[in-house]
Amino acid sequence: MESVGATVVLYPFPGMSHLAQFVEFAKLIHNHHPSLSIIIFIIPAPFEISSTHKYINAVSPTLPFISFHNFPTIPFPPDFYPDIKDRAFGIPELYNPILHNTLVSISQTSTIKAVFLDFFSNESYQTSVNLNIPTYFFWITGVSILYQFLYLITIHNKTISKKNDVENAYLDIPGVPRIATSDIDKLMLDQEHSSYKNLIKVASNMVNCSGIIVNGFVELERRAVDAFRDGKCVPADGRIPNVYLVGPLTANGNARVLYDPSENECLKWLDMQPIKSVVFLAFGSMGHVFKKDQLKEIAIGLEKSGQRFLWVVRYDIKELKSHGEDFNLDDVLPEGFLERIKDRGLVVKNWAPQPAILSHYSVGGFVSHCGWNSILEAVVAAVPILAWPLYAEQKMNRAYLVQELKVALAMKMSENGFVIAEEVEQKVKELLENRVVREKVSEISKTAQVLVDNGGSSRVDFFKLTRSWET
Repeated sequence: MESVGATVVLYPFPGMSHLAQFVEFAKLIHNHHPSLSIIIFIIPAPFEISSTHKYINAVSPTLPFISFHNFPTIPFPPDFYPDIKDRAFGIPELYNPILHNTLVSISQTSTIKAVFLDFFSNESYQTSVNLNIPTYFFWITGVSILYQFLYLITIHNKTISKKNDVENAYLDIPGVPRIATSDIDKLMLDQEHSSYKNLIKVASNMVNCSGIIVNGFVELERRAVDAFRDGKCVPADGRIPNVYLVGPLTANGNARVLYDPSENECLKWLDMQPIKSVVFLAFGSMGHVFKKDQLKEIAIGLEKSGQRFLWVVRYDIKELKSHGEDFNLDDVLPEGFLERIKDRGLVVKNWAPQPAILSHYSVGGFVSHCGWNSILEAVVAAVPILAWPLYAEQKMNRAYLVQELKVALAMKMSENGFVIAEEVEQKVKELLENRVVREKVSEISKTAQVLVDNGGSSRVDFFKLTRSWET
């Protein structure tokens, strides 16, 4: 297909959950078109994400066909976006001159077949388009959320134009479960918020770009896909963009070998546990720190449940009297907790090799924030989910997992997201014992495994995408 010197460029948001999916997509491209050069641009994060650097260092030696190109750090203007979401959208705009020059430099020795942008890289869309490079978006959550996003932008002014109108309201969008507005990211409903303008720009560019690549598969979200392709969920100005479902793209298959053995304490511990006996608790690589009172409730609930568990703890270190960048587990968990649970539980700080853990035979349930990457990893590994959404689109993902797919149970939460110990105790037990949820996720997992073959719907979509690059 590709000529000598052909290149594809991937431009992700530097967060771990975003970058990991772009890397899996790069692996898919290489597997089918090994002569293509693949470059991933890395911009300095709007906040420090140590797991991102750890991940790059881990995968780089095993993926020599990917070139990670780090953009230099540039100073922010004095009045540069104090809001973290606005900053995430704004940073790529600052880097557009560097992006332009880098793409021009690459073009002098290679034909750039495509540029794939992240949602947060939207401000770079015009830069690559102006260079006449086919420009796509890589959407890192489900196709149902994509359609909700595009559809919400279309109907927003007609139905919920004022913030007071959104309370206790529901949206009925073709192909997806009825969604309460309380479960929708507030930025998608608040026209007065500065980030809302960014969402409008993203939607406009998405419907006009060369195509949208989704890390999902038809069989996982068939009703939404059918509704969209039948024209029942027409986004923005009425133009239906090209959407390619190429997933599931996860690291499950070789996850364990990506990590240094010194960091595999949890995997060694899992090796000693009975099959499907362990509940794994992890809440993503961003924004998943809890305060001490919530950690206490989780700990009490886990201890009372009597179940085996592996728990990844991150803590809001601003609560500590010391101002260091680390914490001791004994300082943030109930007194004596670690000693009392040592025979059936393991607690690790900050990070663990999640794909490898979910793929382990001893893991029987997953308490998750419902980030899409985590959802796919769990579904592929046939692990039922206990949904505890924290931010962004995660409440919408919960609605889909619980109502539509029936592969998850919902954690009962207060209005501010707090969960009490009794709920943790009860739902952890139920998660391991619920046969209906386990059988449903096993069924979907088997379907997902078939899709990695060349004849599956995801490979058909992928080949449609790469054929569009032919000249």
